[in-house]
Amino acid sequence: MISRRLFCGCLAAAGSFAATAVHAQMECAVFTPERQKQTTPDEALQRLRDGNERLLAGKSIHCNLVSQLKDTASGQAPFAAIVGCIDSRVPPELVFDQGIGDIFCARVAGNIVDVDIIGSLEYATKVAGAKAIVVLGHSSCGAVKSAIDGVQLGNITALLENFQPALATITPEDGPRDSHNYPLVQKVAEANARLTAASLTRRSSIIKELADSGQLKMVAAMNDIKTGKVTWLS
Repeated sequence: MISRRLFCGCLAAAGSFAATAVHAQMECAVFTPERQKQTTPDEALQRLRDGNERLLAGKSIHCNLVSQLKDTASGQAPFAAIVGCIDSRVPPELVFDQGIGDIFCARVAGNIVDVDIIGSLEYATKVAGAKAIVVLGHSSCGAVKSAIDGVQLGNITALLENFQPALATITPEDGPRDSHNYPLVQKVAEANARLTAASLTRRSSIIKELADSGQLKMVAAMNDIKTGKVTWLS
């Protein structure tokens, strides 16, 4: 015979499972133009925060990717755009626990922006409707380390020139200008993410117009490659 307490416990567990299943179903639903339009910039950023928290808690949502492929085959309406590094340990879709069709991703060593990436962000926001841009840096970034050490090698030399504004934040108090100086590497990586995000409205009249009208927000963030945690810088 099942006791009343056990019966109530089973009901509660069933209710919790059902609620979790419904939540997962909602998170796996692809973004439609209407859903994207109804999403505010703050809500877009909160979705990314929530996704990273799920990752850290070991509760990533495992969606049916084949189903998402079919649902987005005729069009896309991502809610955010991420500028990330090419580092294999920091894939934005996994870091923020997002599915197919949820976010635009522009990836380049050191998460810097040039005319091509800025043009891509203009498309992602003005044309395709994304509500937020996140410049995502990360700890122990090889590109940042190379910039600090003044590496000169092929086209990498020109790429590293993009870090000059962040390198200008270094002071004598930061210690040796060396890639083995972890606090210095972290400082430059954070400065690079902040300065890159802040530069978007200066370098793009389209992005500035969207930001000034409240249709778009730009923020900088850092991912810790040891834990997966995203720290929001702005």
